[in-house]
Amino acid sequence: MPTIRIEMLEGRTDDQKRAFARAVSEAAVRDLRSEPQHVDVVFFEVSGKNWATGGVFFSEVGYPAGPQVSRKESEAGSSK
Repeated sequence: MPTIRIEMLEGRTDDQKRAFARAVSEAAVRDLRSEPQHVDVVFFEVSGKNWATGGVFFSEVGYPAGPQVSRKESEAGSSK
């Protein structure tokens, strides 16, 4: 019974998380030969004020969660 932990910045929609959970579960069934009813996917959503990379909190650089803006796009926007 695999339990798959997903840690990410908050802000994704339920539909996005549902689609991702489905895709991850399908991969576990296919590649790990698990039964679908035995695959658990657990989401841990973290606020940008509680997640830092390179010593800088995401909330300080205005990095939005979700697929609409990549990290590179966010960094390019903050240097303008």
